[in-house]
Amino acid sequence: MKKKKLWGGRFEKSTHCLVEEFTESISFDNILYKYDIMGSIAHCRMLAKQKIIAVKDSKVIIRALKEIEKEIESGKLVLDPKFEDIHTLIESRLIKKIGPVGGKLHTARSRNDQVALDVNLYLKDGIKEVVSLIGEVRLELVNLAEKNLDAMIPGFTHLQHAQPVLFAHHLMAYNEMFKRDFERMRCCYGRVNRMPLGAGALAGTPYPVDRGYVAELLGYPCVTENSMDTVADRDGLIEFCSAASILMMHLSRFCEELILWSSPEFQFVEISDAFCTGSSIMPQKKNPDIPELVRGKTGRVYGNLMSLLTLMKSLPMSYNRDLQEDKQPLFDTVDTVRKCLKVFSAMLPEIKVNGAAMLNAAKNGFLTATDLADYLVKKGMPFRNAHEVVGSIVTYCIRKEKTLDLLTIAEFKSFSPEIEKDVFSCLSLSASINSRKSEGATGLTPVKKAIAKAKNDLKKKKK
Repeated sequence: MKKKKLWGGRFEKSTHCLVEEFTESISFDNILYKYDIMGSIAHCRMLAKQKIIAVKDSKVIIRALKEIEKEIESGKLVLDPKFEDIHTLIESRLIKKIGPVGGKLHTARSRNDQVALDVNLYLKDGIKEVVSLIGEVRLELVNLAEKNLDAMIPGFTHLQHAQPVLFAHHLMAYNEMFKRDFERMRCCYGRVNRMPLGAGALAGTPYPVDRGYVAELLGYPCVTENSMDTVADRDGLIEFCSAASILMMHLSRFCEELILWSSPEFQFVEISDAFCTGSSIMPQKKNPDIPELVRGKTGRVYGNLMSLLTLMKSLPMSYNRDLQEDKQPLFDTVDTVRKCLKVFSAMLPEIKVNGAAMLNAAKNGFLTATDLADYLVKKGMPFRNAHEVVGSIVTYCIRKEKTLDLLTIAEFKSFSPEIEKDVFSCLSLSASINSRKSEGATGLTPVKKAIAKAKNDLKKKKK
């Protein structure tokens, strides 16, 4: 004989086996067990405080809940799909352990606000871990920049050589991206950090509950303010997955550059053997698998965001069973982002930088052409005229297979009489880089300042 469902009083027929298989979520929502027990203990304490249940009953319930938590952690309690979800399993086990008194726990609570709380507690922990891991990636990135302050690299636009920059400046651009990711996650946490329990199924509860007390027990600064919105809202999940998608986009962009830079055509960096794999057929291969996998997993996180947005776009108020589908995209996003950040922060300090290859590449592509135009502007020539003159000089160099620094003064003067011997000082890569002293620029002074600021910022956030 099948066990009667906790909600089965109104039903005359047993649930079809296919329906049980189709609707079960315990295979994936079991990850919420500790949050379900945490929320139930806080709820139980509030029920006793408000004299909704007896204090002696609350003590029995809380003791049993703690025992159930240990049973799940040890594997003693089997996660049987017949229980539909982790919440039903825990409540059923509670009643089996302590009898009818266990049924009092669900007083003044619906499965709807119970699940909202569990997922919210899980998400809060997930955001806190992601925030911490972003900090670790930033720290390794800043350290890598500081260790390679003398390395010069071609700066690119349109993936074409543009102007010379410090490699450290290029790296610090990603620090700025990850800093914004950090800020987005923190802002998301602030909006998620509202206690949902007490909303009931959708209309609140007639019992004299103290939601503020439950919030205090669970570490929330405030409670949600509309019961219908509380059980129907999944904005926090969507916002987190949106912030996670932007974070993964930043990681993916960095990965793309690491893949290019580690290729034989660039040879700018070498990724440690510990973070690469070989080929099953080509013995010479060393493949940048970690950057490739992070780049690939970005699409997975994007998909989770689209899944949640599509799930929510047509739902009427308030709770609908569709919302069971919110958990797998969230769980997968937290897990994916966590793994990507961990492996990334481990990989960064083992990257070897090939400054000679970077310098050699920076010597090609007429990277100081803009500096030459600026030189002419300082001599009194309008910038648009200077731009045209330098464009003609570059065309001449291409035809003659020369670089700017190899032209003679006579050759320069054939394009503009304003050019003197001092022109060569503006054509060096280091002069070009260090002439850019404005805040946020690639000059050595502003880059050192940016690194010091980032390190100080990261120290403060660790406290």
